[in-house]
Amino acid sequence: MTLHHTRADMLIEALPYMRRFAGSTFVVKYGGHAMGSEDLAKDFARDIVLLKQVGINPVVVHGGGPQIKAMLDRLAIKSEFVDGLRVTDAATVEIVEMVLAGSINKQIVTAIQAVGGQAVGLSGKDAGLIEAMRVSRTKRDEGSNIERVLDLGFVGEPSRINTQVLDVLRGSELIPVIAPIGAGEDGQTYNINADTAAGAIAAALCAHKLIMLTDVVGVLDQDRQLISSLSASHARRLIASGVVKGGMIPKLETCLAALDAGVGAAHILDGRQPHVVLLETFSDDAGVGTKICREPAAA
Repeated sequence: MTLHHTRADMLIEALPYMRRFAGSTFVVKYGGHAMGSEDLAKDFARDIVLLKQVGINPVVVHGGGPQIKAMLDRLAIKSEFVDGLRVTDAATVEIVEMVLAGSINKQIVTAIQAVGGQAVGLSGKDAGLIEAMRVSRTKRDEGSNIERVLDLGFVGEPSRINTQVLDVLRGSELIPVIAPIGAGEDGQTYNINADTAAGAIAAALCAHKLIMLTDVVGVLDQDRQLISSLSASHARRLIASGVVKGGMIPKLETCLAALDAGVGAAHILDGRQPHVVLLETFSDDAGVGTKICREPAAA
C-alpha cells in the first residue's frame, strides 16, 4: 500500500500545477547527453507527451552537435570553433542541415510517436519559421589591441520568428519538433545555435516557460553549489563577477533575453536526470535545476 500511497501523493502534488499550466506554451531545448542515451530519450519523449496530454503546448527545439561532429568526421570534413560556435562553410552547412533537419529531427518525432504522441518535424526554413542573419563576431588582438572581424561562415542568429505555423499547431494534437536551421532574406541557409533558437522562439510565442536541458545540474554559486532560483538581476551579477563562466554564460544570457521579451520563467535543467522536465513542472522539489525569473523567483 505504501507504493500506492506514494503514487497518489505524487498525483495530488501535481494537480495544482496541471491547473496552473493548462493552455500554456513551454519551449523546451533538447540536447546534450540526453539525446545520446536511448533510455533518456524515451523518458524525454514520455515527458513531452504527458505535457501535451494535460493541456500544455510543448514546442521542442533540438540541437545535435555530437551527431554533426560524427558525420563530419566520417566525411573527413574538419571543424573549427570560435567562441563555442562551429565555423560553417558551404560544405559544412549542407551536412549540418542534413543531420539536424533529417536524421535527428525524425528520430525525436519517432520517439514521441512511439509513446503515444503525435509530432511533426520542422526546420526553421519551413513556413519561414526562422528568418536568420549572419552572425558577426569580433576579437581584439592582445598584442596590437586591434579588433578584427571573425568570419564564421554560414552561422546565423534569428532576426525574425514567424509563429504562424506554430500558432496553427497549438490548436491541434501535434507537437512541433524544430531543427535550428534558418534562412536569410536571400534564401541562404544558416546554422543557428539551438539555445539561441529556442530563446527566440520562446520570446516570439510569449511562452510561459523556456526550459533548457544541459549537461550540468544548473547554475552554481561560488562554492559550486546549485542555485535553485535566481532573479534576473542576480543572474547578471553572477556573470559580471565571474562566478558564472564558460558555456553557462551564453545559456544564462539567452534566458535573460527571453525574460526581457516577456517569457514567464526560464529553467536550466540537467538533461541527464530521468524525467527532469516532469519533476520541474509538476513537483515542489526545489533542487531540480535553476529557475530564473524577472523578479525574485517564486514557487
